[in-house]
Amino acid sequence: MKIIDLSKTVQFNKSDPWFMRIKLKNFPHKKSLFLIRYFLNLPKSLFPKKFEGWADDKIVNMGVHATTHIDAPWHYGPVVAGEKAKTIDEIPLEWLFAPGVVINVSHKEDFEEITVDDIKQDLEKTGSHINAGDIVLIRTDRDQLTGKDYVNKGIGMSRSATIWLIDQGVKVMGIDQWGFDLPLRYLARKAKETQNAELFWQAHLVGLEKEYLHMEQLTNLKALPPNGFKVAVFPLKLKNASAAPARVVAILED
Repeated sequence: MKIIDLSKTVQFNKSDPWFMRIKLKNFPHKKSLFLIRYFLNLPKSLFPKKFEGWADDKIVNMGVHATTHIDAPWHYGPVVAGEKAKTIDEIPLEWLFAPGVVINVSHKEDFEEITVDDIKQDLEKTGSHINAGDIVLIRTDRDQLTGKDYVNKGIGMSRSATIWLIDQGVKVMGIDQWGFDLPLRYLARKAKETQNAELFWQAHLVGLEKEYLHMEQLTNLKALPPNGFKVAVFPLKLKNASAAPARVVAILED
């Protein structure tokens, strides 16, 4: 069995936009030894000689959408098809461990939409089939971008392509770029040019009509075959949250 990590490392990155920056504090062994002694009111002589203290760490700042994560239906809106939208802690775990299919659209130019035809053409090319319950991974190769380019460049799922996947029985899908839709700054510029308020978040807003979840900021999809593997997406169980960081992996059997 081979396990391929599809997740970003949770770390501070100065080149990230301010709203994405993660702050971690790493506490060395000696600092915790002092705190333990203080808490227990014990002299150092009463601790084992080899004991140097416990390493400890603290997440000081990290939004649930800041790194590799999965969005719950609650992120898109409070109601889906007339029913209360699920928060991340309400998602059935069965949805999050399933056969995976990779759709390669890395050839598309920045700011182009991913269409139903793009998906069908790639399925025909690879011989893959999408079955109900599969987890579909959209490969753009934009995980290689850094800094402002990571946020401001990329492609995006169209409304029609998102609906098509859901209609095939797909509950979970994901992409290896900053967002699931076209880049926000690009959409803002186009909205001003066209005075069209309907350009924004076409894929996200499908979630108001049809229940589904999507992952953002995946990585390393180019290491995967088109099919024949399983995907595990287990997010932190955050009460009432709209999303959660997740360690996403692909599992390939020998």
